[in-house]
Amino acid sequence: MGIFSKLIGKKDNAANVRRREGNPDVYDIANENDRMNWAIEKAGLILHYFEACLRTPKPGQEYFSIKVKIMDNGKGEHLWLTDPDFDTDGNLFGIVANEPIDVTNVKIDQKIGIDRDLVSDWMIIENGRLVGGYTIRAIREGLTGEALAQFDQSVGGMYIDEGEDYFVPDFNTPEGAILALEEAYDRQDLEEAMACKDFKAEARLMFQKLKRGEMDDEIIDKTAEVLRLSFMKSIKENGFPCFEGIRRAFPQRQKISDNHFVIEEVCLFSDGGKTSQHLNTYKTEKGWKVLNPED
Repeated sequence: MGIFSKLIGKKDNAANVRRREGNPDVYDIANENDRMNWAIEKAGLILHYFEACLRTPKPGQEYFSIKVKIMDNGKGEHLWLTDPDFDTDGNLFGIVANEPIDVTNVKIDQKIGIDRDLVSDWMIIENGRLVGGYTIRAIREGLTGEALAQFDQSVGGMYIDEGEDYFVPDFNTPEGAILALEEAYDRQDLEEAMACKDFKAEARLMFQKLKRGEMDDEIIDKTAEVLRLSFMKSIKENGFPCFEGIRRAFPQRQKISDNHFVIEEVCLFSDGGKTSQHLNTYKTEKGWKVLNPED
């Protein structure tokens, strides 16, 4: 199965193809590419889901593979491992599935052990559909026309949709905060939903967009209270939004500052429909919180 497209840092942001006789093509893409960096970061943040499925596969899950960064004399190469396994201490083992090009300390079909911190991607095939595979998606997103058709052919007919991102619904990540808010909506718990928000940060952001400059704390506090009451009123009058049964993916993060990210959330419905929204998130002393959507 030709599913082992590789990530190797190169000079420009375009995906360049290197042909290998008897092995899948290599797709080179720059390390500075924001899309690829987010793919690798996301794979690490959601590695817990891969591990759980590996221990207890869900119906239709028939293939597991994991990508790791191999270092050799200052050179790095990302390679897929088949038959992955974690021991009780969390150490990762697997069989090298690619013919290495830039490193010489491992070879194809060799079983190796490696630190889990060097994981750069993972994938599951579930009923013919790709789960995970974030670097694969990042490469594919940069292709069009004949290159895209060739890429899709190279992955053996595997179905690639927007996917679903299994962040833990908590305040440790912006995406987790969004999921925590949406779970509170599904439980129809207003107090819990309000704990996922930061109305002061929302007030500051509102004034920034209005280009009002620095506002004193009293005005911020009064505006935050108005936003809080408005949020409560909207829920009481319109009811709670429902996210039950909706798959959610987070294809992009936009960093505004260290404490402010704009997150793209794609909601995928069982009837094939989808919606997309961009949500402001803000990091507080209590973790990430959800602000108002982008206009």
